[in-house]
Amino acid sequence: MIALRRDSPLHDEGGVLGGGSILLLHGLMGSARTWRRQLPWLRELGRVYTFDALGHGRVAPARPDTDLFVDDLIAHLTAGGDIRDLVVIGHSMGGIHGICLAARRPDLVRALVVEDIGVDYRGRTAVEWVSVIDRWPTPFPTRAAVLDYFGPIAGQYFLESFRRDEDGYHLHGELGMFRDIAEEWGRRAFWDEWLRVSCPALLLEAERGVAPAGQMIRMNQLRPGSRYTLISNSGHLVHDEQPAAYRSAVEPFVTSAILRTPPSDTP
Repeated sequence: MIALRRDSPLHDEGGVLGGGSILLLHGLMGSARTWRRQLPWLRELGRVYTFDALGHGRVAPARPDTDLFVDDLIAHLTAGGDIRDLVVIGHSMGGIHGICLAARRPDLVRALVVEDIGVDYRGRTAVEWVSVIDRWPTPFPTRAAVLDYFGPIAGQYFLESFRRDEDGYHLHGELGMFRDIAEEWGRRAFWDEWLRVSCPALLLEAERGVAPAGQMIRMNQLRPGSRYTLISNSGHLVHDEQPAAYRSAVEPFVTSAILRTPPSDTP
């Protein structure tokens, strides 16, 4: 069990003390709170921890460098004593951070789940995406306004991420920082980091997700010990859009990693 400071961005969410340790990493513009609906069943498998990345309700990094985000994550994971054997589950940006963590500190990561993110977005730009966000009618005055604007799935995601002030719901980080994070991915690939991951890995791709076409399949082909699953009828927020399919893919993988048994070949 990790000894956490009260103000730590690493949150102890409880769970089975005798099981493994499970770390959940959120996506870009998300927060530790976006995993709430998965916590009940994950707690049955082990001790669960969530983490708020730099700039997401916290001070922003000096520059939008993935290595700085991972430095910060490692610092908090090891602050209460060096911990090992984490099953790391990362959505989107959290998947990239999980890959980099496993590549750099294999002693900390027993197994890795990467949800709907590739490792090579070079040549892409965040300009159009940022222009859309810049037109959001923030602050949103009520919960209902957020849900009406984004719909029930994305709306709940943002309600669990936004900062709530007296005048309504605001972005919980600087738009420029979110842009710069995505722009770094347009300049930098993470193939080398992926190929250095030595632990078992599960790649989950959404049918209507954001991974470049065929890239997660290629990742699976290049890395022995990895598995690939396509989640049908889902967009980028797989764990919320298709929670049953997500659980059916993730639960046996996490269980086998905690028990150190080979995963079944049955999806």
